[in-house]
Parts: sequence; structure tokens; C-alpha cells
Amino acid sequence: MKLSIRFISMCITCITVLALTVSGCSSPAPGDLNLLQVGNGAEVQELDPHVVSGVSEHRVLSSLFEGLTDSDAATLAPVPAAADRWEVSEDGLHYSFHIRETAQWSNGAPLAAEDFVYAWQRILSPRLGSEYAYMLYCLKNARAYNEGKLKDFNQVGVRAADAQTLLVELENPTPYFLSMQNHFAWYPVHRPAIEKHGAIDERGTAWTRAGNLICNGPFLLADWRPNEILSVRANPRYWDAASVRLAGIDYHPIDNLQTEDRAFRSRLLHITNTIPLHRVAWYREHRPEILNLLPYYGSYFYRLNVTRPPFDNPLVRKAFSLAINREEIVNNVLKGGELPATSFVPPGDPNYPSIDAVQFDVDRARALLAEAGYPEGRGLPPVEILYNSSEAHRTIAETVQRMWQEHLHVDARLLNQDWKTYLSSMNTLDYTVARSSWIGDVADAVNFLECFQTDVGNNRTGWSSPEYDALLARASAEPDREKRAALLRQAEILLLDECPIIPVYFYSWKFLKAVELKGFQPNILGYIRWKDLYLDSGGGK
Repeated sequence: MKLSIRFISMCITCITVLALTVSGCSSPAPGDLNLLQVGNGAEVQELDPHVVSGVSEHRVLSSLFEGLTDSDAATLAPVPAAADRWEVSEDGLHYSFHIRETAQWSNGAPLAAEDFVYAWQRILSPRLGSEYAYMLYCLKNARAYNEGKLKDFNQVGVRAADAQTLLVELENPTPYFLSMQNHFAWYPVHRPAIEKHGAIDERGTAWTRAGNLICNGPFLLADWRPNEILSVRANPRYWDAASVRLAGIDYHPIDNLQTEDRAFRSRLLHITNTIPLHRVAWYREHRPEILNLLPYYGSYFYRLNVTRPPFDNPLVRKAFSLAINREEIVNNVLKGGELPATSFVPPGDPNYPSIDAVQFDVDRARALLAEAGYPEGRGLPPVEILYNSSEAHRTIAETVQRMWQEHLHVDARLLNQDWKTYLSSMNTLDYTVARSSWIGDVADAVNFLECFQTDVGNNRTGWSSPEYDALLARASAEPDREKRAALLRQAEILLLDECPIIPVYFYSWKFLKAVELKGFQPNILGYIRWKDLYLDSGGGK
């Protein structure tokens, strides 16, 4: 059964106790067909693992593809996946991965080491312009190749020794290298499928459409109707197919929180993407068994376009940051377990204690604004706050708008765009202030800080600092954990002082989960291992 958003909206108004009747057709509860119904937030940008960057995309892609390793959902420790074993050299620079002999593509072709070589060459291809290419910079010569300074990919630190053996050489020891392999940036892709529809470094071709997409994960793509539904079904050729208990998953792109909440209460969803702000307290009191408020390794922040006045002036950027009362936002607006941001990197990396550098100080904010030539806000151009469609984003933007108007006398205006348009606006720097977030890909502070290196795809602010880049480069080459953390701390303090971003709060992972959904394990990265989940209305564990 495939439930479109249009169908969900119709059903919500017609629900009865046992069935939903739409135009005379009776629809059973989703669990009856062993299909997991998931509220997935905004429509996915694409199903190409080398050109996307969002959480919604990662959720879908992690059901379709599999990297060399996976993560234990409870501990986040790396576990065998497409590779059943590996060896690491004593200096931490050389890895030998052994691809499972039983691993296949969904069309029956064997998965080979060369598939990873091809995939990593593809994401690093300069013309593809992948926002996540920098994640592979730990590979020897990867950055030089991605920046076009090196033309021969054979000099990049990856090669297939034979069909089942992948050899990897790193620039520097990377303690989280194995954990990164379950991120979509590292997934293999099927060369014949890609090149049937275009070049290796071409975006937007039809290889990701249902009927064309060849994958290697526990599920395969059955249907994708943008803005309605994306359906995956169990992949019989997956090496661990016997352990997959779901028949499939239907992902519903519902970016209206009220609609998603009603869909869950109408038993049309088993798990939601998030919760309407005003409903958290009610669920906490009346339905705690379905409410989940969990720690989350993520930061909510605003990007500032430093190429546009007035944010080409760091004094102005700092003033706008100081004028936000984060305690008020988390206590009076969100009320879902979030924490006021005192830094950009949230708590979660055991080797990197959070710093306390972000403050609310109206007097200092006004003084900095006056120093920049805008006393009492006079002379400031109107400031537009861009956010993607969401009740929570709108509410937070309205709160920040009020604070800036009250404290700095700024003419702040709101601009709402759908997810794809919003991403395009950020990627092309066609904005002034933009709502943003970052959820850690691995539990390491560098994963947050590396986003704002010069010219990396996820920077999206126009900000560049040679000193910042040098600190991160030194941290990457530093084997001592304490010294590495100290270098990262210096980089974060510099980032917060230059202020191309304004941290607002640290996330909590809040969502609703039906009691019959089993096998779920919480973790600070919000990673859901779909192959572990199953539906059990009888109350089993």
C-alpha cells in the first residue's frame, strides 16, 4: 500500500475507529502490510549520494546503499557491512578492506572493490561540484584532485588490488575514518547505471529514478513520486536479506508539522520526523510512551552572507549574534529539551568539551553596531531572514526578527522558500541571513568545524580565513588527542569571533514513535539502522 501526502490529507478528515474510508475505499492501518510508514520532513533533493547534503536524504539513502562499514545503532561503533573485515597499519595511514563475496548490486552484479574506487573518483570530480567532497580529503591527494590541481586520479589514495580488496592510503591518521564509511558521501555507485544516463561527473540524470537506480543496501527503490511518496522494498539480493524483517518503507515528505502530527495520530505513520512545538508538552503529559526527546549531536544556527552589506563587516555580524536571547528561545519557544548554544560544536565528542563563547549582551551589541557606523541601527539596510517551509523555522525566525528589531532597531523581514529553492539560494549565496543546521556525521568536533574551510561545499557563507584553514590542517595532522583538541578549540573560537554564523541552540532529537515499532536504538547522531526495525502489534521486544 502506497499512501501519498494527498491521500494522507484526505484520510485524516475521514478517519474512523478501525479504518479510513476515502471515496468508498477502505484502507487498513499501515502495519497490516509490514510496511513502515515514515514522516521524512522535506522532499528529498535527490537520490544521488554524491550531490545531496540533508538529513532527509541520508535517511532514504541509508536504506538503499551500504558503505564499507555500518554503525552499531546503539554505540555508533563501526561494524562490518559491504566489507566483512579490514586491516589497519600501525601508523594509521593504510587500510585494506575485503569486500564480501556475497555482496551484490540489486541487479545481481557482484559488488567489487572497483565500485568504491569509481564512486570516490566521482564525488571528487571537480565538475560534479559535490558539497561533501571535502569529507574525502583525508585520502592522500584527494583535495588536490578535487580542486583540479591534480589530474591523475591514480595518484589519489585508493585502488583495487583485486576484485574483493580495496586499498586505502590517508594523508594523515584519521581516528574516525571507519565510522565515516556509513555516510552517503562514501557509498559505492553502480558505474553502468550512471554512465547509461550520462557522464561520471554529471548531475541530475535519470539514473536515480525508479527502474533505473541500482543499489546495494537492504532495500531497493520501488517508487518515487516527488512531493507525494518515496517507497523502498526489501532487496532480495542484499547479503544480509534474511535479517531484514520489514517488507519495505514508505517515506512521506511532510514538511507541515500539523499535517504530520495528525497523520501519526490517525495511524498513517509509525514514526515522525519531528513534533509541532505546541504539542510537546501535551505528549509529555498524556502520551509519554510515544514521545521521544533524546540528546542529539546537532546545532541550529543562522548563516550570514559575508559578501553582502551589512554582513561584510564582522562588527555587524557580532552585534546581531549578541542580540539573540537563546535562553528565551529554548525555554519559551521550543520547550523540547533543546539547549541554548554557547558555541557552534554541541556536546557529544568525548575528546572535545564544549566551550562557552556565545552570549546575549544587548549593550555590547549596540556598541558594536555603533562602532560599525550604524548607531541605533540607523543606516542599516533591511535584513531578510531566509528559512525553509516549517512551522518551527518560521516561529524561530519570527522570534529572532522581534529581538533584532527590539534590540538593534533593524528592519528584519522574513522570506520562506521550499526546500529545493532554499538550498539553491544558499548554494549560490542568494540570501542575506539563512536558517541552517548541522547534524554530526560522526561524533567528532572536526565534522562541524571543517564545514567552514575556504571553498568547501557546505560553507555557503562566502567567509574565508587562511588562519582558520591552517588550524584545521594542523589539527588533522596532529596525532596527540589533547593537542588536536586544542587546535580545534582555537579554530572554533576564531569562527565565533569572525561570526559568519550565529549559533542559536543545540538540538534535541524529538519525534513520535508508535509502540508497535520495534528494534529502534537511540544515538546522538540520530542514525536509524532500518534493517534492524520491525513491526510487532503483539507487544514483542
